[in-house]
Amino acid sequence: TRLLLLDANDLVNNPRDRGITGELYGGDQETRLEQEVVLGIGGWRMLEALDLHPKVCHLNEGHAALAVLERAAHCMRKHELEFAEALLCTRAGNVFTTHTPVPAAFDRFSPALARQYLRPYAEQWSIDLEILMGLGRISPGDADEPFNMAYLAMRSSGAANGVSRLHGAVSRELFAPLFPRWPLSEVPIGHITNGVHTPSWDSREADELWTQACGKARWTGELDEIESDICSLADETLWDFRARQRQGFIQSVRSRLARQRASRGAARSTIDECAHLLDPNALTLGFARRFTAYKRPNLLLDQPERLQRLLGNPQRPVQLVIAGKAHPKDTRGQAMIHEWADFIRRPGLPHGRVVFVEDYDMAVAAELVQGVDVWINTPRRPWEASGTSGMKVLVNGGLNISELDGWWAEAYGPEVGWAIGDRSEHDSDPAWDAFEAESLYRLLETSVVPEFYERDDDGIPRRWIARVRESMAQLTPHYSTNRMLREYVELYYLPRARALDARLANGAEAARDIHQWKQRVHAHWPAVRIGNVNITPTDNGFAADVQVFLDDLLPDDIRIQLYADGDGPFAPPERHLLERGPALPGAVNGFRYQGLIPTSRPLGDYTPRAVPFHPLVEVPLEDGRILWPV
Repeated sequence: TRLLLLDANDLVNNPRDRGITGELYGGDQETRLEQEVVLGIGGWRMLEALDLHPKVCHLNEGHAALAVLERAAHCMRKHELEFAEALLCTRAGNVFTTHTPVPAAFDRFSPALARQYLRPYAEQWSIDLEILMGLGRISPGDADEPFNMAYLAMRSSGAANGVSRLHGAVSRELFAPLFPRWPLSEVPIGHITNGVHTPSWDSREADELWTQACGKARWTGELDEIESDICSLADETLWDFRARQRQGFIQSVRSRLARQRASRGAARSTIDECAHLLDPNALTLGFARRFTAYKRPNLLLDQPERLQRLLGNPQRPVQLVIAGKAHPKDTRGQAMIHEWADFIRRPGLPHGRVVFVEDYDMAVAAELVQGVDVWINTPRRPWEASGTSGMKVLVNGGLNISELDGWWAEAYGPEVGWAIGDRSEHDSDPAWDAFEAESLYRLLETSVVPEFYERDDDGIPRRWIARVRESMAQLTPHYSTNRMLREYVELYYLPRARALDARLANGAEAARDIHQWKQRVHAHWPAVRIGNVNITPTDNGFAADVQVFLDDLLPDDIRIQLYADGDGPFAPPERHLLERGPALPGAVNGFRYQGLIPTSRPLGDYTPRAVPFHPLVEVPLEDGRILWPV
């Protein structure tokens, strides 16, 4: 795998430009746009300079969206196309993955700033600046609307997806304004749930266990046998494995805390007492994350006395290891860290039951996910697009207790962990936060803690180990990069590569044809109309007869469908293609469209509609026109 990095800090650049790549998420909007020019336009030019010609360009978020325009410009020059034709060619090979669950996170720039930076490139690409600006707007002709990089990516890609099933649904709502009058379920955004590179996060003990059960090449194969192989492990083996994981983790945390105190000039006695913090045999809860409001890292502090009682139980000790950072400008996040620091100093709290590990980084995260018994995650639904930290505990035998958000909304089952939430959105409602805090306390008190400490005569918590086994067997393979990459390759990369080849074949003949088709549809769609609709019952459904007037469109430019929303919350919509029948007498380019629809649903669920059609075009992603009966 080749990793190519761009750095503007070179002596040939002027001092102002040398700092463009100096800090991620730093500076003002102008610096941000400069970074995206470097990443997108500079990134594609770098590929050209290295003589690399990928068929598929995968945009992870909109930050690199300008690459699609530079790619189109390169295609325009190579194949002697108009820019619009070149963009039609190359967008077939672009994949856009959105990662944000809120529109405020999209990169948006004022029209004046966008024009200032994009005007020179528009001239190079021979595209009208305002047409270019329109690619980044809901209303292309609105000169006052900001330029949105995510909209540019959507309008220049051949496929788009979110990073979990729930996030796909959220993203369809976010991008619905680009597809007016289309049902929300048909907004063209799918989903591929994230996965983690399992070998990067398993401990030495975990690697040995998985090798023993599944072989050394377990993550590079088909994954078919993993579940049964893990399920064959004895309870004693899994319990011993988890005990060694926890004990090694506690030793590591003690060493970190000692270094932490020493770096602040603490007394020797204070440093030495770190050797006795935490209990290597106690139930260990952990969470680590960016401290920010939507992640609700302080949900456990909603009832501090109750948390203190939970941690202070001498018969069933519970301990908590916390790590994380707040953005330098996030004062609320910083305050949340102070709240935990205050709780740790709370009078009466057993010494060493709660610790905060400073300087949170990848190494700290690895130790946490390898050692904790339970990973806690409390985002405010649906603001966790996917989340991956909880996936990293799976291979190490840790369990999850989490909000039903992101990946956990689809992964959760009562046999693999615990969940809070009701699968609904409640915004930032303090009353709901308190309700979910109550749910979290209750789960810890009545299920998590009892199951961990309910031991049989051999000292093994059988119910706990049953959850560990199911979590490892069911979830670890599925939430890995093995599954994730297979889905991207099979569902996105290969289809996009084939689509690109089809448009470039024979001197980009298909792209030119699509461009003419789009111009024809644009010119005549306003005059297309649906006339009389006649739907009559039959023995096993009904018969549809719909009159449609095409103006000067070719019959093959359009499809007439009978549409119904999905029959259930997760059911796909129904689309029944109606066949073109006889021409309407006395009408110019008017036809009857007919079909027999087998269904037990009521007639009122169905309505006819007209949508554009071209065999090589993704509708509605590439053409969002749609016509319903008046």
